[in-house]
Amino acid sequence: MGFTRYRIILMAFAVVVLLLASACSDRPPPNTVHTTVDVTGKIIGALYGSPSIVLAEELGFAREYPTGAELMFHLKAGALDCVIMENTAATELVAGVSGVRILSEPLYEYDIQFAVAKENARLLKEVNSALTDLRENGTLRGLLNKYFAGKSFTYVPPDNVETHPGYLTLAVSTDNPPYSYINEDGEISGLDIEVSQAVCDILGVELRIVEFDARELVTAVWFGWADLALGWLPIEGEELVDISEAYASTMHVVIVRR
Repeated sequence: MGFTRYRIILMAFAVVVLLLASACSDRPPPNTVHTTVDVTGKIIGALYGSPSIVLAEELGFAREYPTGAELMFHLKAGALDCVIMENTAATELVAGVSGVRILSEPLYEYDIQFAVAKENARLLKEVNSALTDLRENGTLRGLLNKYFAGKSFTYVPPDNVETHPGYLTLAVSTDNPPYSYINEDGEISGLDIEVSQAVCDILGVELRIVEFDARELVTAVWFGWADLALGWLPIEGEELVDISEAYASTMHVVIVRR
């Protein structure tokens, strides 16, 4: 009788241990990314086709996911050490997810500039001139306030510009909100698109948009598949293309588990 009772106690104790072990195994590993320096060599998540994936590939072992929700799920589950994302999109995403936070120090800050083929010096000059006009007439400020300050602004094309036959092709990725993304109507939209349209309006030509993976934007211009590109990172190859004046600045940040 005593032996049987002893066995029952042992079995109950074993079940408790197994349950505790199972509960512990469901917990994600503790966060190991406390500063941007810690990102190097880690398993890093990024949105598929976004500029952030280029940084992830440079710094560690990159994993791509189609949505921010999937990124957060795998980060919280421990499949990812961290996530790299453009700051505006990251701030909006993290606001609705518990258990994650953005590191206070940005990972990478840079200017947003058009990539132009090196043999097309005339186009580069015209784009820079158009950006100057948009800066002076308040269009750039209005568009930036629209996308980053929530202010109302409607771009109105100039009506005194001579139109010319032909068009300019812009290469963008569509996983880079708020700069370029697919809107609710299924159209490519965003700050980059509106700025490019305004530049083409001043030049008097049609704008045509072609979607590329973020890793292909520079080569799209280099090979002549596109006249311009936005959304590329400076680390991707300034030696291959010329760059315009900056129309804005942005930064990529790191999302980690709390």
